[in-house]
Amino acid sequence: MPSQTLRSDRAPRHPLRARLIAPPRARAANPDDSDLKLFALSFTAFFICIYTLIF
Repeated sequence: MPSQTLRSDRAPRHPLRARLIAPPRARAANPDDSDLKLFALSFTAFFICIYTLIF
């Protein structure tokens, strides 16, 4: 008969450690494209200003 500690479906842990709450998982980083949007807006505004000064 196999021992309780050798069963693969249950990890052998200390009873006090088994009561601990699992640490929260780190959130996945959301891709933030605000820098790209700011660059596009600035470039467009600059282009419009220069274009209106030339023509």
